[in-house]
Amino acid sequence: MKTHIKILLIGVGFALSVGSLAPIAPPAWCAGPIEETPVSLGDNQPQTPTDLPGKIDQIIRKSLEQRVRFSIHIIEADSGKTVYDHDARELMIPASNMKIITSAAALNYLGSDFVYKTKVGLCGDTLVVIGSGDPLLGDERKDSWYGREPGWIFKDISHALKTEGIEKIDSIIVDSTVFDNERVHPSWPAKDLNKWYACEVSGLNYNDNCVKISVKNVEGKIAIFVDPQTTFVSLINNVESISKGDGAVGTYRNRHPNTLIVFGKCRDAAGPFDVAIERPAAFFGFLLFEHLVATGINAQGQLVEKTFDEENDFNPLIEFTTSMADCLKRCNKNSLGLAAEAMLKTIAAYNNPDGKNGSWERGRELVADYLMELGIDKSQFYLDDGSGLSRQNELTAYAITTVLSSLYKSEDWPIYRDSLSMGGVDGTISGYFKEEPYKGKIRGKTGYINGVRSLSGVCSTDQGDYIFSILVNNANGQTRTVINEIAKTIIDHAAQED
Repeated sequence: MKTHIKILLIGVGFALSVGSLAPIAPPAWCAGPIEETPVSLGDNQPQTPTDLPGKIDQIIRKSLEQRVRFSIHIIEADSGKTVYDHDARELMIPASNMKIITSAAALNYLGSDFVYKTKVGLCGDTLVVIGSGDPLLGDERKDSWYGREPGWIFKDISHALKTEGIEKIDSIIVDSTVFDNERVHPSWPAKDLNKWYACEVSGLNYNDNCVKISVKNVEGKIAIFVDPQTTFVSLINNVESISKGDGAVGTYRNRHPNTLIVFGKCRDAAGPFDVAIERPAAFFGFLLFEHLVATGINAQGQLVEKTFDEENDFNPLIEFTTSMADCLKRCNKNSLGLAAEAMLKTIAAYNNPDGKNGSWERGRELVADYLMELGIDKSQFYLDDGSGLSRQNELTAYAITTVLSSLYKSEDWPIYRDSLSMGGVDGTISGYFKEEPYKGKIRGKTGYINGVRSLSGVCSTDQGDYIFSILVNNANGQTRTVINEIAKTIIDHAAQED
């Protein structure tokens, strides 16, 4: 059952009643995503073979000697013929290559025309927000695509109320029950739970379920800023002012939900960096309340998170939408974990009789069914979450190329292809493959967690397209370069065959 959370509105402030404590994450320095520096493979390599398997074997030879594990599968996209296989059916931790499986299953079950719809309306004098699980509601990057300013959603809601002549709201209901109440995956590392890539997953998400923290040293005094500005989050300032040397600032959670301890040393400024909040639906409702008050609407009463039946006296005011194409793009091109997890739970919700309570468990069952329908044996995968943050996930390169091959031969290939990063152009491989023979010819999804590197996708050549998957465990500092060299070799070899 969904837990009902009440948040009392007193005057123009909130008093949050806490039903249970969220997991406490230990201190974590808030650096941005890790950028991997390419490492030269050296000049003392044996003479390059002329066949593609020989060339790739030579590339990975030194890594294999260092006990790095590879699962690699490369096929001709049109014929499906295997052109290279190295332990292609060996299970590996895939990291974010798990998103390929999740997003493909979402496209299969929901369809390319699927649209997330967040509904806002009135029930008497109560303002009701019904979440759809949309992972991109208020997403900064999506909003930039459409030229929208931060906070535009609340401005639109306020405008819709005023257009209807509404000057007073007695209470606010936020309904996030399209998903169950398990917002934190049990396999995610506790130390990562305040990071953007491990944010909570709710049926009503906003701003990637994060706030941005900035720190400034103003004449020896430390000032901390939060964006969006809200009293939903409390900050404890443990940052030390320094006049010389390098500083670094991080955050960790307090015992009380949404109380963040900011710590470290600051000489000039630090941030902004994203910090995941707790109870995303309440976060949205709180921000909405604060905006309504700021724009002159008399908002009082209670903020309640609960199921709302649209068949009640519901007067729709406004609707916010996100397309499947946008969701796939944020999931694969930018590796937004929230997009993958939300799609996994959406699959589950839409296959439940009541269309609600989408769960990781049910989502995994449906994704497994999808893989087996493609002829992939159960021995080729183990599913845990949707984004690949969990180290319990296991896939084979063969399973990934089978999924990509199925997509390639379907009418959904254009929308899926466009969701993948393009080498030297955009997404997570924009910094790689910039050279003219490769730029724009490699589309793929990267993966990275400790000891794991991966890249799967499609290489476009004059000899046709090649679908590939490269999964690496026990990875080291040279592994990303090795992976990239394999992708380049596919293109080089095809050019030589021309």
